[in-house]
Amino acid sequence: MNENIKKKVLQLATQVADEQGIEVVDVELFGKGKLLLRVVIDKEGGVTLGDCESFSRSFEAILDVEDPIPGSYTLEVSSPGLDRPLKEIKDFEKSTGKLARIVTTEKIENQNFFIGRIIEVSKVLIRLLVHEREVPIPFEKIAKARLEVELK
Repeated sequence: MNENIKKKVLQLATQVADEQGIEVVDVELFGKGKLLLRVVIDKEGGVTLGDCESFSRSFEAILDVEDPIPGSYTLEVSSPGLDRPLKEIKDFEKSTGKLARIVTTEKIENQNFFIGRIIEVSKVLIRLLVHEREVPIPFEKIAKARLEVELK
């Protein structure tokens, strides 16, 4: 997605989300020709189908007026799901104590793929408990991270 378009869409989505007491987790634009605009929203306790519908209606109205995306597109609004991506430090902080899958940009302790429990988060470091040992992972070296679904 063109950075200027993404910035504008994110700004408009955040404006609607703030009015509705929810948070924009991610904004993505996919495809060629007919585009797909995916907006992922969340709130404390999780979002409902009603939250997605309400956000979608309000956001569509603003998109129609502001028209930041050239051409036609389909808007999809969803929750981040149980295996939600972790992108910002605040995502890791909210997920302390949960099981996560982290892929790093370079090897740490001879590997770049970890599944472990998030036990500590600072501004520069995530500590994972992997098989009863602590693994410090610098935030800047995280390529991709998401929660693991735990069935109890």
